[in-house]
Amino acid sequence: MQKIEKISQRKERIKKLVAKLKRMYPKPKSELKYETNFQFVVAVILSAQCTDARVNGCTNILFKTYKTPKDFAEARLEKLRIEISSVPFFRNKAKNIITAARVVQEDFNGNVPRTIEELTTLPGVAYKTANVVLGELYGIWAGIATDTHVRRFALRFDLTDNTDPTKISKDLEALTPKRDWKYVNNGFVLYGRYICPARQHACDEHPLTRIWPPSGSRWPKAK
Repeated sequence: MQKIEKISQRKERIKKLVAKLKRMYPKPKSELKYETNFQFVVAVILSAQCTDARVNGCTNILFKTYKTPKDFAEARLEKLRIEISSVPFFRNKAKNIITAARVVQEDFNGNVPRTIEELTTLPGVAYKTANVVLGELYGIWAGIATDTHVRRFALRFDLTDNTDPTKISKDLEALTPKRDWKYVNNGFVLYGRYICPARQHACDEHPLTRIWPPSGSRWPKAK
């Protein structure tokens, strides 16, 4: 009985949080810059353990040369590594990008897949990445992608007892109607980036903290 009540309370809480995020970010979108669908896949692969700002700085030049899966599939590995060397783990990412481009070109006729199952066959594309790609490119929210921002707020707002990103995603998906999944993902990301960053600060007056005050006490007061 206690477990049912706890889930019920969490559902009510996330409902209020999402309602606020909807008002703040009515059309939440990724801040990664791209022109073609496969460029977005590349940008998301590059964004692993890297800020969007750094990725955009890299792709601002990169995407002038590479636009389609064919362009990336024909790239020389060592050259691409140099071209993306400003992002972390550029060696592995370059290899994954070229291989993913070849898979898209050969197995999907040059089109970025539209399902989680197909997307996760691409090197460098896991569950989280696949959900981001589907949501951004096709408006298909097959799940909630848990990045550092989503994980942080899921724990701070007592929406999960888990720390593993995949388990957090499943918890959030169970608490939220599918139509609102994009607000949980992109909304929390934008909120964390511009209003409540990870560094220590006082956040008791932040919009979402007012909805769930206990979250504010989890930060040391700013001096």
